[in-house]
Amino acid sequence: MKTYDKAVRDRIPEIIQRSGKTCVTEVLPPAAFELKLREKLQEEVDEFLRSGSVEELADVVEVVYGILEMRGVAAERFEALRLAKKEERGGFSRRLVLKSVSD
Repeated sequence: MKTYDKAVRDRIPEIIQRSGKTCVTEVLPPAAFELKLREKLQEEVDEFLRSGSVEELADVVEVVYGILEMRGVAAERFEALRLAKKEERGGFSRRLVLKSVSD
C-alpha cells in the first residue's frame, strides 16, 4: 500500500476505483486544504521545471485556480489583476534580463 497525504484532483479517487484499486481520502477544512494546495503547487512547479512540459504547466495553473477558489477569488478577478500588473509593469515578451542597477 502506498501512502500520499497530498491534494489530488476531484476525479482521482473515481479513476483509482475504476482501475480496480481502493483508496482512502479525507475532506479537509478550507485553511488546511489551502496548505495542501500550496504543497501541490510546489510539486507541480518542480515537475514543470524538470520536464518543461506544457501539460505540467497546465497542472500548475489548475492548482492556482484551486487556491483562488479556496480564497473566494473569481477567475475573472484574478485575470483582471494579472492584466493590470501587465499594463503597469509589462509582460515578458521582450525577453529582458536585468543585469545591474546603479545609483
